Amino acid sequence: MSVIMEIVQGLGNILLSLVNVYIWVIIATALMSFINPDPYNPIVQFLYRITNPAYIFVRRYIRTDFGGLDLAPLIIIIALQIVTVVFSSLLYSLH
Repeated sequence: MSVIMEIVQGLGNILLSLVNVYIWVIIATALMSFINPDPYNPIVQFLYRITNPAYIFVRRYIRTDFGGLDLAPLIIIIALQIVTVVFSSLLYSLH
C-alpha cells in the first residue's frame, strides 16, 4: 500500500508543478498585454492559445472588465492558488 501512496504523491506533485507553471504563463501573458507584442510571433501565439480558454471561461461567468483593466488573469491566479493549497494539503495528509 505504501508504494501506491508514493505513486499518488508523485503524480500529485507533478500536477501541482504544472499548475504553478500555468500560473507563471498567465502572469507572463498578462504582462505581455502591457507591451503589445507582435501577434505573429509563435511564442506569443502559443501563450495566447494556452491562456485564452481560461479567460473565456472566467469571462462567461464573471464580469472582469473594470475601467479598461481586465481582471481575468488575477481571478484565475487566485483560483489556481486556492486549488494548489487545497490539493497540496490533501496530498500531504496521505502520509
